[in-house]
Amino acid sequence: MRIIVTGYIGQYPFGGVAWDYLHYLFGFRELGHDVWYLEDTGTWPYNPAEETVSANCSYNVAYVQQVMETFGLGDRWIYRNAVDGIYHGETKHAEKVLADANILVNISGSCWLRDITAHIPTRIFIDTDPMFTHAVFANRSSKSADQLLNHTRHYTCGLHVGQPDCEVPTGPIHWLPTMQPVVFSHWQTNTDAIRLSDANAWTTVMNWMSYADAEFQGKLYGQKDIEFLKCINLPNLSSEKFVIAMGQGPGRNRPTSKLIDNGWTIVDPSKTLPDFETYRSFLTESKGEWSVAKHGYVAAKTGWFSYRTSFYLASGRPAVVQDTGWTRHLPEGEGLLSFCTVQEAAEKIRRVCEDYDRHSKAARRFARDHLDARKICTRLLTDCGK
Repeated sequence: MRIIVTGYIGQYPFGGVAWDYLHYLFGFRELGHDVWYLEDTGTWPYNPAEETVSANCSYNVAYVQQVMETFGLGDRWIYRNAVDGIYHGETKHAEKVLADANILVNISGSCWLRDITAHIPTRIFIDTDPMFTHAVFANRSSKSADQLLNHTRHYTCGLHVGQPDCEVPTGPIHWLPTMQPVVFSHWQTNTDAIRLSDANAWTTVMNWMSYADAEFQGKLYGQKDIEFLKCINLPNLSSEKFVIAMGQGPGRNRPTSKLIDNGWTIVDPSKTLPDFETYRSFLTESKGEWSVAKHGYVAAKTGWFSYRTSFYLASGRPAVVQDTGWTRHLPEGEGLLSFCTVQEAAEKIRRVCEDYDRHSKAARRFARDHLDARKICTRLLTDCGK
C-alpha cells in the first residue's frame, strides 16, 4: 500500500522534531509498504536562523532533504510551500503520488487537508498534544472542527483520554490510544560507558513555555513552567547532576537565574542540540531522563506519554517522569518510574542510581514491549481494516 506520513520536519528544522515523524516512516517501510513523507502544513515556513516566518522556504526544504537523504528516503518526500503552492522534493509527480495513496497518517495535525489529501481513502489522525488539541476543537471555528472530523480514524498519545475521570472533551470522536513507534537500531548505545561515569547527568529537552494556555469550560490548562516550579528544589534533594536543554518559549520569560541558583544547569537547545543528530547524542549520552509534563496534561488526567521519553527508554536510559495518568495503562517501577511530587522524584532517582544496570536493561525491555515500530504500525493498519 502507499502510505503518506505527514509532519513538521521542515517547519521546525531543529532539535528532535524530525524523530517524532521519522519512526512512522521507518515502521511502515519495514512492513514493506510504499512510504512517502509529505509536509503541507498550510502555514508559512519558519526560519530559525532569522527567528521569523518567511516566504522563502529554501532553509526548510534543505533541512528536509538532509534528513531524508540521511535515512535512505532522499527521493520519497514532498514539501509544499504554503506561500506559493509550489512543490519541492518530488515535484514532477507529486499530485499523482498523493492521488494514488491508500492511507494518510496525519501526525500532530500537521497536514491541513486540501482536496487531494482529503480524498485519500483512509485518513488517520494522530494527536500528540491531548487536551490542547481537544480544547481547540471544542472552542474554535467549525473550519478547524471540520478538518479534525474529516479523518476516518482518530488516535491520541493521551492514553487516558475517554475515561470517566479524564477532563479532555472528546466530542463526537472515538479516540483510540497509541504510542510512539521506535525502530531500535537508531538508538543503540554503549550502556557501560554511561553507567561507569559519574559525570553524566539526568537531562530532558523542553520549552519553559510553548504557547498560550488552553481554556475549556472556564478552566485553564497551562504549560511546563507551572509543573517545573513545583520541582525547582530537586537538585537540592539529590546528589545527581541535572542538565536541562530548555528553550525560552514565547515571551522569553524563563527565570534562568532562579533555576541556576537552585542547582540546575540550563543549556540552550539551539546551540547544544540544533538538529536531529545532536539531539540523539544529547539523549544517549545522558544518565537518564527526568521531566515534568505540561500542566494541562497533568490537570486533565490525559495519560499523555512523551515521544521524547520513548527515545530515552529505547536507548537504555531510565526515565523518571511525571505521572499524567499513564501509570493506569503502562507498567512502571523498573526502567520507567513515575512521580507526583518533588520528594517522590528524588526518591525514584536515588532508587535508579542504586541499581542502574537493572533499570537500564528494564528501560530497553519496556521499549521493546511497548514501542516497537512494527507492532505499533501494524496495529494502526489493522484497526483500519488494512
